[in-house]
Amino acid sequence: MAYFYKYNFISPEPIYAIIKEELKSYFDTGAVDDLLFPVYTNKCLEKLGRGSKPIVPVVLFVEDFVARLPDNFYAVREAWYCTWTDGGTYRSPNAYYTQTSDLNTIQVSPLTVGGVPTCNNPICEDPDCGGECLVQVVQAVYKTVEELPRNSFKRSFLLKPGAISMEENCDYSYNETSDLYGSLSNVGTPVPHSGDFDSFDIHDNKFVTTFRNGIVEVLMYADNFDNLGSQMIPDNYRIREFIEAFIKYKVFETLTNQVNDETFNQLQQKMLLYKQMADEAYILAESEIKKQTAYEKQRRIRKNLKRFDKYELPSGRNRYD
Repeated sequence: MAYFYKYNFISPEPIYAIIKEELKSYFDTGAVDDLLFPVYTNKCLEKLGRGSKPIVPVVLFVEDFVARLPDNFYAVREAWYCTWTDGGTYRSPNAYYTQTSDLNTIQVSPLTVGGVPTCNNPICEDPDCGGECLVQVVQAVYKTVEELPRNSFKRSFLLKPGAISMEENCDYSYNETSDLYGSLSNVGTPVPHSGDFDSFDIHDNKFVTTFRNGIVEVLMYADNFDNLGSQMIPDNYRIREFIEAFIKYKVFETLTNQVNDETFNQLQQKMLLYKQMADEAYILAESEIKKQTAYEKQRRIRKNLKRFDKYELPSGRNRYD
């Protein structure tokens, strides 16, 4: 089971606003614009690696060796094969009363036994009514009790990445039992022995396995976007400073390739200044991502204490943890 630090992700629009305000004169004259700001932000996140991506758990239902991945999928961190447990159903302790019948419903008023209403005098039996019987109208009340399922799934073992071939119309027979592997609908045929039973592969935004049906829990790196279509960034001071310095460096790099009122040497000095600031901010941001949290330090200490357990005699332990 993996342990990881979960960042909070925010929109980069405040960073874009700071840059455009600090370099206001260049943006007001139209020398540069913010069209490539999302591209520069994506470059920064890719340079920092997958640690700058949110980690999202997703449950996939594999059918005919294939399961479709979400649209915001970036990469797989872990994939667990899960077993399904059918625990039946249990009756909810709560109930609600309505005037319309539904499944699992009991009529409580007027009480009906064997399909015959038991209300008193539902039809007037007075002989003096002249043959016109008055029907007693009673509003029915229904009591509904729901039944909830106990179904659940749990992790069984960790799947390993492998190379699963997806060649269509393969003319070669690899072994005599190749027909037992079945075929992939609308995708192709997995080559036998191209991976172990606990292998998976990624093809065209599809999660491909060597088992036909099953449930897989995937911890994936995802691409997260805000309402404006901008890619979300980790809410970390060092990462925000790196993105800001890198975008400013790219702005002055664009200005050096254009005709401006400033000389080339002036723009080049500003470009080199922000390039140096971006490189320094990148080192600090990368160190921040790799820094161990308090919980990670505790797990490392326990791991170091137990690394020699396999060499101890089965008679007992002679040291304290």
